[in-house]
Amino acid sequence: MQVDSKHYTVELENKRVRVLRIRYGPREVSIMHRHPAAVAVFLTDAHARFRFPDGKTEEQNARAGDIAAYPAGDHLPENLSDRPLEVVLVELKH
Repeated sequence: MQVDSKHYTVELENKRVRVLRIRYGPREVSIMHRHPAAVAVFLTDAHARFRFPDGKTEEQNARAGDIAAYPAGDHLPENLSDRPLEVVLVELKH
């Protein structure tokens, strides 16, 4: 959370998982950072862009209540919406 404490809050952590609450305001952009494999639960509708270290980008749309699994990796997220975005991310520890 030292990387982007403005957008990420640790809600729970133990030897198996770390649960983060992620909040982005309208059109906010983060910085490049890394997550281990994780499961996301979208609390709001989302329209986001992810930039990757190799320069590629990917847009994602999700509805409140959607759940998605993500592999470990580096990315730079950006909220493309005019509304706040909120997600609970469960990072899996090995």
